[in-house]
Order: sequence, then structure tokens, then C-alpha cells
Amino acid sequence: MFQRVLIFIAVTAMVALRAQSPGDVGDLVEEPAVRAALDAARASEPATIADQIRLCEIPAPPFKEAARAQAYAAAFRAAGLKNVRIDREGNVLGERAGRTLRPHLVLAAHLDTVFPEGTNVKVTRRDARLHGPGIGDNCRGAAVLLAVARALDAGRVQTPGTITFVGTVGEEGLGDLRGVKALFGETLKGRVDRFVGVDGSGHGITHVAVGSRRYRVTFRGSGGHSYDDFGRANPAHALGRAMALIADLQVPTGPRTTFSVGRVGGGTSVNALPADAWMEIDLRSTDPAALDSLDFRIQQAIQRALSLENERWKGSGRLTVTIEKVGERAAGRTPESSPIVQTALAVTRTLGLATQLEEGSTDANVPINLGIPAITVATGPSTGTHTLQESFDTTESWRGTQQILLLAIALSR
Repeated sequence: MFQRVLIFIAVTAMVALRAQSPGDVGDLVEEPAVRAALDAARASEPATIADQIRLCEIPAPPFKEAARAQAYAAAFRAAGLKNVRIDREGNVLGERAGRTLRPHLVLAAHLDTVFPEGTNVKVTRRDARLHGPGIGDNCRGAAVLLAVARALDAGRVQTPGTITFVGTVGEEGLGDLRGVKALFGETLKGRVDRFVGVDGSGHGITHVAVGSRRYRVTFRGSGGHSYDDFGRANPAHALGRAMALIADLQVPTGPRTTFSVGRVGGGTSVNALPADAWMEIDLRSTDPAALDSLDFRIQQAIQRALSLENERWKGSGRLTVTIEKVGERAAGRTPESSPIVQTALAVTRTLGLATQLEEGSTDANVPINLGIPAITVATGPSTGTHTLQESFDTTESWRGTQQILLLAIALSR
């Protein structure tokens, strides 16, 4: 009996490996249905670009993605996906059934942007370039998912496994991957075999998950008048001391480890001592040990800044500091030798696309750390990511759509 179990496990593993064999990709494009789908993806690129613009002009600031999510759900239905719904976290899901439930591939693009409420999200077009906040990151990814769903139907492609298309929320900033965490922790818990995030610029394949920790650090004091109460410990000065100490930290280049103070605030008036001053800081590394070391030294710098400011104004209203963790993404990697990575590389070679393996912090961080084969793939050249000057080059942008389409077909076998 034990031998039978071992044989079954071995055969199952071989079947799973064969299902993602890179050698199959070249044969796939010769299948009439797949060829028809690839042709449809190219022919319908104007519609994909129109979706990209339309979705991008629906504001989706952090934690306020609902309007774009509703529009995306309607677009899923129009693209022919079934069982379209919005889960409790706000993710939009739609299914395209295969001949069986497994392998179950999730194809995901995040809906949120980094831009705050009130940002002008009007998209303009100059020659081949689209200009607008979020036009590449990640309105392009969201539009490509719709194009893939339509192309599969146009080619009448019947995949062996089921594909679930997902528009996630909370990928950016303090969203802390809340959408994809909910997806794997609740909505599709235990039911996902492979995951592909559609996000980023170029045609790169992200298989290394950059870990991050984010803190909100707040110095507090009694406040007061800038003249009458001069001599009291000042939260803003303590904040400045902390930022200076952090800025002087040395970090390794291998594994790459980084830090950045992204936002600061506090106080009520130029002529008042602030009662509080705060900063938000981002720490990143591909190596958990390096991230731990950096975290420890930053905590030390913050406490040192507090001591320096209190010592400077002894007996004049001592300050306190609170350090609140507001985000954490675990580091990890899908091995370069894994079938999902090798299949993605084979797809780019088959389509004649230049690509490279990359590292980054994306929705794929979550499944990677759950041991689920996962990558994130970019779909075209964009510039100015996370700035108001963001743009996307539509020149032959259909090639990125074909890349995701062929990859989805290959991974659903």
C-alpha cells in the first residue's frame, strides 16, 4: 500500500511538472484555438487601450477603490466571465471554467493607486503615449486581464484547468496587500495552485519577493507658544534628529536593503510648538535577516533621537515616542528553476520579447510565502511610476497582452 502511495505521488508530481513544461509553449501557439486567441488579442488592442483609459479615469485612491471595483465587475461580466462578485475586502473576482477545477490559476491585477483623493486622473494621449496617474501602474494590468478574458472566448480556447481573474485592492502603500491577503486567507483559501500578478513596466518577470516593514513614528510633547514657551522639548526637532540619524545608516548592497522616510507631518501653526510630529518610514530587503538588522538599528536611532531632544531641554516637558507598525510584507522567492518561472521565460522567448528576472514587492509576495508557485509579470513600457507624470507607451502594446494570454493558457494545463 505504501509503495502505491509513493507511485501515486510521483506520477502526480510528474503530471504537474509536465503541465507546466516550458517545452510545451512552442507547441501551444500552433494550436488553432490558441493562434486565434493570440490574433484576437492583437486585433482588439484599441479596445484594451480604451479600457485602460476608462478605468484610470475612475479614482481609486488608497482604501477607496469601490467605484473602480464596481466598474471592473461590470467589465468582467461584459467580458464573459462567470460568478462575478466582490468579496468582503473589496476584491473583484470572475471565473472562466476549465474542463476541471484544477489546476486553478489566479490571474490578478491590482485596482488601487498611490495617489490621494482629489488627484486629477484625467488621461491624455500624445502620439503613442498615454499620460495620467496610474496609467501604467496598474490600469494597464487591469485592462490586460479583460483583454485576456475576451481573447480566450474569441479563440474558443478550452483550458484544462479553471482561471479566476481578480482585481485586487490594497496593493499600494499602506494597503499592505490587504486584498491579496484576504484572497488567500479567506476568499480562495486552499484552492489556488498557481498565481500570476499582472503589474509593472516592461516585460519582466518578478520571482523574488522584496520584504518590507512600514512604521508610523510619532513624537509627542506638551506643545506651546513658539516664543513664550521656548525651551520645551520639541517633537519636530526630535523628528528631525531621528531622520538625520536614519539617513546616516549604512546598509548592504547585497542583499539589497533600503530605507526611506516617505511622509512627515504634525503641528498646527508656524508660531506654535507642535504637540506632535510624525513620519512614515519604509524598510525593504530581499533577505529577512538584513531586514531584521535594519529594523533594529532604526529603532535604536529613534530612541536615540528621543533621548537627545529630552537631554537638550532638561526639565522642560519631556517627550514620548510611539512606533506603530503599519505594514509588513514577507520576503521570499519562487526559484528560477521552478516550472512557473521557466514557463514564463519560455513564453517570452516564443513571442520574441526581451525579458529579465526581477525582484519586487507585489501581490505575489503573499502566495510566494505560502509556498504557492507565483510570479508577477509586466505588460509594457511605462515611465514615471508613482508620479503625476506617469505615462505608458502603446507602441505594439498588444505584445504584452499576448504574453499574459499565452502564459495563462500554459499555466492552466
